[in-house]
Amino acid sequence: MASAAERWSVLEELDEWLRLPMALLGLAWLLIVVAELLWGENALLSLASTAVWVIFIAEFALRLLLSPDRSSFLRRNWLTIFALVVPALRFFRALAVLRAARGLRALRLVRIVGTANRSMNALRITMRRRRFGYVLGLTILVIVLGAAGMLSFEPVEEVEGGFTSYGHALWWTAMLVTSIGSDFWPLTTEGRALALLLSIYGLAVFGYITASFASFFIGRDASEADAPLAGSADIARLADEIRELRLQLSHLG
Repeated sequence: MASAAERWSVLEELDEWLRLPMALLGLAWLLIVVAELLWGENALLSLASTAVWVIFIAEFALRLLLSPDRSSFLRRNWLTIFALVVPALRFFRALAVLRAARGLRALRLVRIVGTANRSMNALRITMRRRRFGYVLGLTILVIVLGAAGMLSFEPVEEVEGGFTSYGHALWWTAMLVTSIGSDFWPLTTEGRALALLLSIYGLAVFGYITASFASFFIGRDASEADAPLAGSADIARLADEIRELRLQLSHLG
């Protein structure tokens, strides 16, 4: 039996090797889910979705097998497990609970949340050193996925005043995430739940984006020669002067 240290080492090497391929598959999965939400399922999308899902299952099972602490691994990845289980339920649609419209809509909501979680991980892997770029890219992905979900939950054919097109839902979702809002509010339970999650995300993320923009403009102002704020160049110059004063004091001492 391999020791815990050896298993951790193998798991780290596996994560490093699979990082980029799984990130690309995560983004591909996002596009597949958006396409299914917009245009419904067809043979080609179902085949692509099943193929990617099987790869996700195999990757997760391999990581679980190599993990020295499997119970902790399962607790940390509970949302991933949920997202992996939901696609399997399409094979059991003969069950009465899954044939019900409410059951299908609830599963669709869980799938959207799970897809957002996997897309978040994929984007974090590809943009590890670009925090602002990661947040901005993640926001775009959330809006794109959230708009597809809102259109599937609140179409104008089923909900009074609902969305007439994906462009309409995309505009509404962008307004919601940026906390601007609009005159329409979801009427279905699933639409309200998704709108709540989008609002929470917007509140959490746009504070960071606003602070990043403020920091950028403050930095530009501080770089001016007559700026009222001390910039990095001024601080570096003060540090050099303090260092020189310390040297002079040491010589005098």
